[in-house]
This record gives sequence, C-alpha cells and structure tokens, in this order.
Amino acid sequence: MSFFVGLVIGLAVGLALIVGFVRSENARSKHRCDLATTVAAFARMTVEDSRKILPPEFYPSWLTWLNHQLTKIWPYVNEAASELIRTSVEPVLEQYRPAILSSLKFSKLTLGTVAPQFTGVSIIEDGGGGVTMELELQWDGNPSIVLDIKTRVGLALPVQVKNVGFTGVFRLMFKPLVDEFPCFGAICYSLREKKKLDFTLKVVGGDISAIPGIYEAIEGMIRDAIEDSITWPVRKIIPILPGDYSDLELKSVGILEVKLVQAKDLTNKDIIGKSDPFAVLYIRPLRDKMKNSKTINNQLNPIWNEHFEFIVDDVSTQHLTVKVYDDEGVQAAELIGCAQVRLNDLQPGEVKDVWLKLVKDLEIQRDNKDRGQVHLELLYYPFGMENGFTNPFAPNFSMTSLEKVLKSGVNGTEATDNENAVTQKKREVIVRGVISVTVISAEDLPPVDVMGKADPYVVLIMKKTETRNKTRVVNESLNPVWNQTFDFVVEDALHDMLILEVWDHDTFGKDYMGRCILTLTRVILEGEYKDSFPLDGAKSGRLLLHLKWLPQPIYRDS
Repeated sequence: MSFFVGLVIGLAVGLALIVGFVRSENARSKHRCDLATTVAAFARMTVEDSRKILPPEFYPSWLTWLNHQLTKIWPYVNEAASELIRTSVEPVLEQYRPAILSSLKFSKLTLGTVAPQFTGVSIIEDGGGGVTMELELQWDGNPSIVLDIKTRVGLALPVQVKNVGFTGVFRLMFKPLVDEFPCFGAICYSLREKKKLDFTLKVVGGDISAIPGIYEAIEGMIRDAIEDSITWPVRKIIPILPGDYSDLELKSVGILEVKLVQAKDLTNKDIIGKSDPFAVLYIRPLRDKMKNSKTINNQLNPIWNEHFEFIVDDVSTQHLTVKVYDDEGVQAAELIGCAQVRLNDLQPGEVKDVWLKLVKDLEIQRDNKDRGQVHLELLYYPFGMENGFTNPFAPNFSMTSLEKVLKSGVNGTEATDNENAVTQKKREVIVRGVISVTVISAEDLPPVDVMGKADPYVVLIMKKTETRNKTRVVNESLNPVWNQTFDFVVEDALHDMLILEVWDHDTFGKDYMGRCILTLTRVILEGEYKDSFPLDGAKSGRLLLHLKWLPQPIYRDS
C-alpha cells in the first residue's frame, strides 16, 4: 500500500515540476519577445518620437558638443560652401526660372555668421548594406544673398534674400559599406522633410512690390527649386572612394494611373453664379510634371472623368496631391481646397476608389470649414509586376497581330522607317464591349411621400451615348428589390461612365432622390463584381448592383 502511495506522490511531484518548468520557460520566452519588440520600437524612433517622450535635459550631451564644434568651424564652412552653393544652385534656379524673367545670377552669396543648430538625430533601419542617418536642423541665419535678375522688358533688378528661417530634416545615406577607411564608398544627402522655410525679398534701393508679379514669381521659383531638386526621394551623391555609384541614383519604381472622376459640394467662390472649378494634380511639384483638368463652368458638383498618369519614384514616402481651383479668367485662380493620398496606402494592381475631403491647407489643418469632396480612382502599377495583371491604360493593351508586326518588324526583323512611322502615331486605347448591369435592390432610401414612403425606380444612363433604361416602380417602399438586368453596348469603356438616378414615381410627376456615378475601370479589370454604393445628393440610401463585362478591345489611330 505504501508503495502505491509513494508512486502517486512521486508522479504528482514530477508533474508539478514539469508544469512549473514549462510555465517558467514560457514566461521567460514571452519576456524576451516583449523586450525584443521594445528594442525594435526604439530602433524605429524618429526625432519627433523622441521629443514626445524625452524632455530637452535628457538629450545626449554629444548633440550639444556637435553644435559647439559646428559653431567653431562655421567661418571655414561658410567660406568653402558659399562658392560650391553658387555653382550648384544657379543651374537649378535656371531650370525653374519663371517666364517673366530673362536671366538670373548670384552677385553675392555668403551664409553669414550664424551657424545652424542640430536639434535631433536618429538612425533608421537600412537593409541595403548601408547606414542612414536623419538630422533635424534649425537655422535662423543672417546670410547675404543678392540675385541679379533681368526681366523680359529689359529691366535689371538686384534682389536681396533676407530674414531666412529654416527648419527641416536632412537624410544622410552612407553606402555602400566597405573595408577600407572611411568604411563607406559614398554619401547621399537629401531634404527628408521641410517643416518651415521663411524668407523675404527686397530690391536693393527700391520696393519689389512696386513691380506686379515679380515677388510672387521669384518666391515661387525658390520654393519650387528646393521642393523638387533636393527633397526626398531626390538625392545628391558625393563619391568618397573611387567606384560606380549609379545604383544609388534616383530610379522610378512604377506608374500611378489616376482618374479624376468628379467633385461634390464645392465651396462657391463667386458672388454671382457658381464657381468654375478645375483641378491640378501632381506627385512632384515640378511644373512639367503637374497635370491640369478641364474647367467645368458654373458648377459646384463637376464631373470630369479625366485620366492622368504619373511616374512614382518612392512609394514609401511620396503622395498624390490634388488641388481644386476656381477659374477666374485673366485673374489668378482661387484655391477652393486640396487633399492628399499616401501612395503606400495603395495595393499594387488594385483599383482604389476614394472620396477625399478638401481642406484649406495641407500642412496647417486648423480650418474645419466644409469645402467639398473630390472623387478619384487610383491604380498603382509597379514596373515588372507580373501575376497575370494587365494594365488597361498601357499603350500596348491587347495589341493586334498586325500592330505587333509593325512594332517589331516582320519575322523578328527591325521594322522599316515607313512601318515605324505608322506605329509612332499617337494611339488612344479604345476598349469596346458589353456591360451587363443588374440593379438588385436599394436600402434606407429617404422618405418622399407624406406617409413616409416612396415609389422608387432607377434610371440607368451611359454618359457618352446617353443610352437609357429604367427599372419598374416598386410602390411604397424605402427598401425596394428590383433584380432587373440591363445590357449596354459600350464603344469607349475607359472614358465612359454609368450614371444611376433614383426617382420617386408620382401621379403628377416625379421627384429626384439621388444618384450614383460609376466609371467602368473596376469592372474592366475584375470582369465581374457585386457591391453597394451610397446615393449622392441624398441624406441616406444605397444601391446594390452587380456588374459584368464582356470585352472586345480595338484600336484607332489619331
């Protein structure tokens, strides 16, 4: 009997030890994982993150030492850098020179006696065989900068740049890492973030504001040059050791297709009548890379349905900017509102349909005034993307056999000059087919009748051809079910639109309830889909639709 009691006690103690050991190991493992997560989070901290959790007295003393050393050597830096800046910046300013000016040169350029101050530093992860450092810099300097400019009318003006104030984050990339001193082959630098840039312009011995348009032209030129010539992802490369560093240069990574569909509820900027809106879209604020839409006169709910294409250089940091203006004719256009989309929010190869709220300013968003919304379709297509995805906006979409021969030559040989002349004509992609639209149902429609009901039906319209169909009337329902299918022959699907208007049937007429506006891009890419869409112009309500596409792609030359 005692043997069995001892056996049971031994088993119990053994099991208890095993359970305790397992729990102890699990706890230690969890602690190590939590510690690794914390360390990784600290490694990803930016300057702004550190400022949120650390007061100034806890900043490393070597940052103070670094600023002290920079102040000591600043006179030598000023002397060496002034001439380098002059020779490198003048060609950049020439690229951005406004049409009102005929020439622009530096007559004087020194950085002054006040050295910049480093206010933060961080090391960011770089899996590409290098070290990347970001330095936050603040400079309220007293430089002496004089520009000699000549206008188109022959007027020469010495313009002084004064009261310069700058705060930003510079990115330094030390790549590639090598064995010989100084352990890296080259330095890349760029302006990662511009937080503040203030300056004033003054004509030496005169008032620049006395000449209309000059101040704005020069100020815009300087800001554009900084924005596009050194702002990330643009980078400048300084070789330290001999070698080929072409792989460090800026390289495009893909194409962003943008369809500017429409806007709604825009702020009216006109005293008489309504605004005449148009949109400006860009990724980089360079004049030849910005796209303008057509102007829609006297309309606060414009429909553009225009397609634009942009080159993407860095998905992780770039964004698409949209600015909507009121066209004032000969006067400067007035900004209605603006919005941005981060490119890293887009899924490659998938169309993203977005409504963006317009704001007054993209940097200081303190104004909560309702300025309207803008509707975009976005498609990011990386270079070399495979997996069977076809970009319908590409110029070689569904190329015919004849066109392939004309492009590459007969039997694989190079095409003749006459054949090349044919293929070099501007082509507009025409996608022809049949779209099948099933109006399934609607839900939560706004009441129209005195009894709190409605007698709804739907009118379907193809915008370009104005072909129409309509469903039957469902009496006394705010959640009608139709389940009716309509087929439309479409001659130019990429540039056409489907408009669905919901009306209330009445014995003495009809009442408008709202509408949905759909482009055909998504159904062309997916072939078939089912989704619900909110009603524009209505307090509530959604339409449930099923769309199917039967394509017949063709081309026409223009």
